[in-house]
Amino acid sequence: MSEEVKEAEQALKADNVMFYALSRKFVDEQYDVPEEAKQVLYYSLAIGHHLGVVDCLKTVLQCTRDEYKAWVEKLPKESEAYRKMAGFFIFGEITIYPDHLHMLAGAFSNIPVEEQDEKQQALTAGLIEVLTEIYHEPTMYLMVRSR
Repeated sequence: MSEEVKEAEQALKADNVMFYALSRKFVDEQYDVPEEAKQVLYYSLAIGHHLGVVDCLKTVLQCTRDEYKAWVEKLPKESEAYRKMAGFFIFGEITIYPDHLHMLAGAFSNIPVEEQDEKQQALTAGLIEVLTEIYHEPTMYLMVRSR
């Protein structure tokens, strides 16, 4: 890891890394949204504009910071997947949207199983499962944060 990433990592004190997936959305009742406009509303959510809609997130994966770091280190250092996942150490969180699906699924799928310990295998399988869910429901997203 670069010195910048190492310094940012030291600045973050939380020991756990949590993966939160969008579990459901609901329209805030104080907004009267006609049925025909709801698709526009959900499209707006997918591109990041919250128009009277509340997102409900649930924990789908978790690990320690050390486990996360060791897992991400299995990715090729020059890859976009590594840059995306290592962003957690710089920003304290990352968000995975539908446009990241193929890149991340391909990168983690390419890590040989025999090079992963049991926890890394579980993280890889869990991540790919959530990415598949997002593929089937593109208004979903995944947030990775420390806690």
